[in-house]
Amino acid sequence: MRISGVSQMKHIVVVQNDMKTEQELAARLAPDYDLSFAGSVAQALGLARDPDLILLDVERNGFEAIAEIKAAPRFKQTPVVFLGDDPEIEAQALEAGALDFITKTGRAEILLRRIDLHLKFSAYQRHLEETIQELGDNIVLSFTKLMERKETMPDGHLPATADYVGLIGRELLARGTFGASLNAEDVDCMIQAAPFHDIGKIGVRDSILMKAGPLSPEEFGAVKKHTVIGGQVLALIYERNPARRCFAYAHRIALGHHERFDGSGYPYGLAADAIPLCARIAAAANVYAACSADRPYRPALSREEAFGVIAAGKGTQFDPRIVEVFEGAKELFLRLPPSQERAGLADFLAGR
Repeated sequence: MRISGVSQMKHIVVVQNDMKTEQELAARLAPDYDLSFAGSVAQALGLARDPDLILLDVERNGFEAIAEIKAAPRFKQTPVVFLGDDPEIEAQALEAGALDFITKTGRAEILLRRIDLHLKFSAYQRHLEETIQELGDNIVLSFTKLMERKETMPDGHLPATADYVGLIGRELLARGTFGASLNAEDVDCMIQAAPFHDIGKIGVRDSILMKAGPLSPEEFGAVKKHTVIGGQVLALIYERNPARRCFAYAHRIALGHHERFDGSGYPYGLAADAIPLCARIAAAANVYAACSADRPYRPALSREEAFGVIAAGKGTQFDPRIVEVFEGAKELFLRLPPSQERAGLADFLAGR
């Protein structure tokens, strides 16, 4: 059952299956809220509009229902208020995750006032989260613009790497290659994190990064430090901004994208599954993107040559399961423009 007011009204979903309770709540709340009734959490999930608040009848399997609600991503940030007649279970209801416990038979004005307060608090909390999100986005944009200004960074390399990370991740997800170890949220975080993979190069001299000839052992040692520098910077950012999970992935990618599957990489010589999955994916994406761009020490390779580089590293430089994505989805990679044809990263981020 649904009782709708104007679209600007806050949407409240009442999860219960008692007709008398439904009628009483409709009489009290319908004039002020966009009201929906659902007999189960599954039915509530089927509603077209997400709720601003969920009222849950504690006497109708309420404790089982709130566990389902908390497990549903769609309701992750939705406040839940228990309705009941037994004040003895109020503490139990709050321990189960309810924001409040309101007596069903109480005065209507008290019910309305407490619902109004919860809705206002929830709106304020969302505003704070959006502000934090905006600050995090500004951090991302500032760092990535800094990387674009590095003379050593080929045009389009960062957005190309992010796109290839997304393509590889989604293909692995569709194939179920890594089972529960990889989900859609992981892939989204990897895409956001990928542009940070070389952030540590801000700590390496351009004279080394731009050198056209071979590097000396000392120079190569300086270059290898960019993984540790980047990892330290991003670990600090994530520590101070834990709501942005992408920074946790960025830390792992920056630190591990030069590790090799056979254990001969750097900085720690990790091998196989000891290398974080996001870093293994980014390693292949980074090399493929780099191959199709001009570098100080060589011109851009053709697409076929780039695929050859990835194939040659199967089981040594790259995880064989990731190389199989290149082998099995070659046409998907070919649809994406090569690195040197990409727009700047700021434009890339703005389009996401």
